[in-house]
Amino acid sequence: MATALEDIPSVDIMTELLRRFKCSSKPDKRLILVGPPGSGKGTQSPIIKDDYCLCHLATGDMLRAAVAAKTPLGIKAKEAMEKGELVSDDLVVGIIDEAMKKQSCQKGFILEGFPRTVVQAQKLDEMLEKQGARIDKVLNFAIDDSILEERITGRWIHPSSGRTYHTKFAPSKVPGFDDVTGEPLIQRKDDTAEVLKSRLEAFHKQTEPVIDYYSRKGILSHLHAEKPAKEVSVEVQKALSS
Repeated sequence: MATALEDIPSVDIMTELLRRFKCSSKPDKRLILVGPPGSGKGTQSPIIKDDYCLCHLATGDMLRAAVAAKTPLGIKAKEAMEKGELVSDDLVVGIIDEAMKKQSCQKGFILEGFPRTVVQAQKLDEMLEKQGARIDKVLNFAIDDSILEERITGRWIHPSSGRTYHTKFAPSKVPGFDDVTGEPLIQRKDDTAEVLKSRLEAFHKQTEPVIDYYSRKGILSHLHAEKPAKEVSVEVQKALSS
């Protein structure tokens, strides 16, 4: 049920008005973040989203939302998933097309997790071209595989709160236990050297050609993703203001 305007606290209305005013002066941006797992895309995307008033389009989340909402494309995607098939590139591009029409995407979007192949990049370009739009910038989170292994295999999580620790970069006070509750920490099953190795192989084989594709278009910026998050944020700002 919609909330009546008079029931919303004045401070919330003012905050939203100020946000919209700030957003109105921001340039439109259509961005793609590309990089291997653990390269820091998930850390930077909320910062970019807030700075430029963009919507964040993560293909996995959008697919689940389309299936849950039973949109025509969501129904087709569900049928493919139930048969154990991959959802087709055309379907995913169609779901992105639908998501882009939302009010929150008026100033543009951040795409993460797509495109993973050159064919997907071409289909995305064709769809945007029909709308008179195009990708403005692709941020490549470049990082050495050996650094990723150290980052990912050292990651430990407190399951109930989502607090994360790292054996080297952010250790808990007592190894293996959460600082706040004292409960045991776990490692996600994806955060192992074996799983990372197969994910990196897929990234190098499928997605590195996508980096070349956007490089030839002159819209690619390389980031030194091995640096601390704050330094990477500075590089992002430079890349997006150029």
